[in-house]
Amino acid sequence: MFPIIPAASAADSGNQEGIFGFGADNGTKLSMTNLVSDAGVVATDTTGVGTARAQPASTQYGGDKGIFGYGTTGSVTAVTNLVSNAGVVATDVTGVGTARTGLAACSYGGDKGIFGYGTTGTKVSMTNLVSNAGVVATDVTGVGTVRQNLAACEYGTDTAIFGFGYGSVSPNVTAVTNLVTNVGVVGTDVTGVGTARYLLAACSYGEDKGIFGFGHDTAYSVAMTNLVSNTGVVATDTTGVGLNRSNIGACEYGGDKGIFGWGYSYVAPAHMTAVTNLVTNLGVVGSDVTGVGTVRREITACSFN
Repeated sequence: MFPIIPAASAADSGNQEGIFGFGADNGTKLSMTNLVSDAGVVATDTTGVGTARAQPASTQYGGDKGIFGYGTTGSVTAVTNLVSNAGVVATDVTGVGTARTGLAACSYGGDKGIFGYGTTGTKVSMTNLVSNAGVVATDVTGVGTVRQNLAACEYGTDTAIFGFGYGSVSPNVTAVTNLVTNVGVVGTDVTGVGTARYLLAACSYGEDKGIFGFGHDTAYSVAMTNLVSNTGVVATDTTGVGLNRSNIGACEYGGDKGIFGWGYSYVAPAHMTAVTNLVTNLGVVGSDVTGVGTVRREITACSFN
């Protein structure tokens, strides 16, 4: 298995740009990044900084910056890399907390972030909070179903949601969600809505809502999405638009829109792709945009300004 700031909303109208980073190409771990403009245009590859790895997670913090963290180099790691408000990725920061991969991250509280769940080789539900200065805290005891390859995004004005993933208890693939308060406290499991899947991505849109999209169900990669209201309620499946794929990333851009990108598809001949799909401020996913940059999977993305 391959296996915000003080503002009116968590989507943060000040966060105009995005960045996709890291991932794997045919088993080779990468550290390259691709910037996303405030119009949703993806740039060519930027030479990577920091430890090459796959299946990390990323979130915005501090109102206008981002952080990549954790992942696998072949072995799990907790290393992080800060992203400036100009989209420049910094060198490695020694990891804090339990090294793991296949986790998710998002912002909360207006200007802070949270990494959660993942696997050390054993699936976990622990979290690590990120301060508004980009400092990662030690482990917080996990709440909710242990799982990996889930997704997370902010919603409302300062709250967040983790959702979906691959757990330890049959049938393993789940749609369960966990809400995060504006002080970073993770809630107990909420019964899943929509098709259970993993290796998906999520981002905010519309300044106060979120969207989960794509992923892998019990058999194949899919393109379906599930919208999240500004009160954290997940909607039933929306018929997918674009190439079915998993192992993708997503982030907001332009203040109130989103973008899904890259991933792995079962459609031959090019299984790995750099294709992207833009999300309007109403949560409508657009058709495929020809990929820019190196095709890869197990990628992550976050916004910055």
